[in-house]
Amino acid sequence: MSFFLVFLAIVLIGATVLIGTDLGAGMLRRKRGRAPLARDGFNDGFDEPVASLPPVLLPDDAKPADVDHVRFALGLRGYRMDQVDQVLDDLRDQLAARNAEIESLRQQLSARAEPLAAVEQPAAQLARAEQPAAEDRT
Repeated sequence: MSFFLVFLAIVLIGATVLIGTDLGAGMLRRKRGRAPLARDGFNDGFDEPVASLPPVLLPDDAKPADVDHVRFALGLRGYRMDQVDQVLDDLRDQLAARNAEIESLRQQLSARAEPLAAVEQPAAQLARAEQPAAEDRT
């Protein structure tokens, strides 16, 4: 019986030393490094945490004052990253939509300006040609 207790004590001391030193941590790191990669990083075996707070949302047509009023919940190390990421994604989408609308309006404006410029150019030439003729009469 005493042999078993001595053997158990040696095993426990060895396990404690192995876990407490960098040797044990290095073995664990190498083992994790061989883990298959998930779609967004390595899979550590834990599920994504479920948000317990309501999402922070911006209106569809956000204005600068709306961004000033956004408040995020505090997490362990600062703001909740999921809330900040959601707001930034919404802002990105709204900015992309506005940029696309501005570009389409610029194209429409340039398309309407080309025929107008073609009509104005001969009219300007005609006005210049009539101007010396009117000066000769006086």
